[in-house]
Amino acid sequence: MTMEEGTVVNQDYTQDGTVNIKGKPILRSNSGGWKACSFVVVYEVFERMAYYGISSNLVVYLTKKLHQGTVSSSNNVTNWVGTIWMTPILGAYVADAFLGRYWTFTIASTIYLSGMSLLTLAVSLPSLKPPACFEKDVTKCAKASTLQLAVFYGALYTLAVGTGGTKPNISTIGADQFDDFHPKEKLHKLSFFNWWMFSIFFGTLFANSVLVYIQDNVGWTLGYALPTLGLLVSIMIFLAGTPFYRHKVPAGSTFTRMARVIVAALRKWEVPVPSNSKELYELDKEDYAKKVNYRIDHTPTLKFLDKACVKTDSNTSPWMLCTVTQVEETKQMLRMIPILVATFVPSTMMAQINTLFVKQGTTLDRHIGSFKIPPASLAAFVTVSLLVCVVLYDRFFVKIMQRFTKNPRGITLLQRMGIGLVIHTLIMIIASGTESYRLKVAREHGVVESGAQVPLSIFILLPQFILMGTADAFLEVAKIEFFYDQAPEHMKSIGTSYSTTTLGIGNFISSFLLSTVSHVTQRNGHKGWILNNLNESHLDYYYAFFAVLNFLNLIFFAFVTRFYVYRVEVSDSIDVLAKELKEKTVSNVVNPRD
Repeated sequence: MTMEEGTVVNQDYTQDGTVNIKGKPILRSNSGGWKACSFVVVYEVFERMAYYGISSNLVVYLTKKLHQGTVSSSNNVTNWVGTIWMTPILGAYVADAFLGRYWTFTIASTIYLSGMSLLTLAVSLPSLKPPACFEKDVTKCAKASTLQLAVFYGALYTLAVGTGGTKPNISTIGADQFDDFHPKEKLHKLSFFNWWMFSIFFGTLFANSVLVYIQDNVGWTLGYALPTLGLLVSIMIFLAGTPFYRHKVPAGSTFTRMARVIVAALRKWEVPVPSNSKELYELDKEDYAKKVNYRIDHTPTLKFLDKACVKTDSNTSPWMLCTVTQVEETKQMLRMIPILVATFVPSTMMAQINTLFVKQGTTLDRHIGSFKIPPASLAAFVTVSLLVCVVLYDRFFVKIMQRFTKNPRGITLLQRMGIGLVIHTLIMIIASGTESYRLKVAREHGVVESGAQVPLSIFILLPQFILMGTADAFLEVAKIEFFYDQAPEHMKSIGTSYSTTTLGIGNFISSFLLSTVSHVTQRNGHKGWILNNLNESHLDYYYAFFAVLNFLNLIFFAFVTRFYVYRVEVSDSIDVLAKELKEKTVSNVVNPRD
């Protein structure tokens, strides 16, 4: 037993406010850690298999089976994927405010499963699909009826509602299994998101290789039934781990707490803020200790919001007077918004993997002997690249950088994200050059107007897929950890939903840009950059435009990160780890190995 800030703390129990499923304090020894995370990770392996089993090849299904053109099929995919990544805002809000992460996830997973089941029926029953057609130009084929489209898209968007409650909470549940107040567990938490991404992408790899092949060569029924079955198994595995999970108690409406701070600051916009921050309104430490909550010290950023905690008269309405901690929570969520905006463009680039990159693959030679590669299978190289890079990053890069920076993470999360943004710019330069070469070969062999196959191997697209995985290893892993880590303790699900929101907005931006560029470039009798016949298109110009967009976004990111202030750690665990790292480095210098 130890004394901390006037309260008795039993070291056998977690100190971060986590409880068991019944809401009681939970022992550290028989809960949490990698043991509990194993159930969460295995769930996500199967869930990623289910999700990517649908999304990776969806543009091909819309083209071949529902007879949609390049722009409409690509936009339908990105609009759906955008919704998939936007609904987590609602799921995160419900979790943080009312139901908690576990119950929000459990309810949402049943909705997810029902959407997957309905989608499997939609691709299986002949009455729910238009008749088969073998025209070169699929837009000349019979269109799907209103009922057929209603069932198909109804299933897709039911699935999207379900993922809204699962995606922001599953990784957060995993991270919650490590106590920030325990240095050893904090160390594991620093590696959690690396190994989280590494593990779950095995499901993505299976989807992008085996499931895509089954869909293209065996049938869509089996290709959709398998991920649906996998999702059912994953939900059962997650529920089996219930006795071992640590849970964070819902803390009320996140948006209401933030709204109170903003309204109170606006209502007192003429009130001066005292120079001494100790004069601002705050509760005693004992009040926070009783509620297993964390008091946050004042920071000098976003000073206008400090007006919300200036005491003026006897009016103590929560819409007139807020604590310093409430103000700092709001500041933390607002400070992350410029970083969030800077990730919109790379998320737009990721949307090209399952749309235009796949459509490019359909124009190329996909044979290896008698075996024909499904174009969507190249996305597997994104996954393989990410898996390799995450291992190299965690096992080698971090340890090398620790010697120079003395940072337990090796480099900061924002520096890691910045490296990913640089790679994204490089990707689009390479993609533009590759597409320019493909069009040159198409002209040389006279297959421009016919839209016939270009005599080039599909593997010429490999560099852009491999580099996309490398970029993800830096940007995507750092992004999800950054928004989780920087969010206030009782707003973690909302913070994590920032990382999914950027993917959603990126897909919507992709739809907007594709439609706009297609329309604008066809004015005044021009053929346009993006047509149903890619051999007549100019995707090389479109990708060059993306390269410029990425470069401008990189400049914006460098600007906003200069002013970003990392949140104060709620415990001293990270300082303990940094001190141990420094002592270890000094010891190695003083006593070098023979």
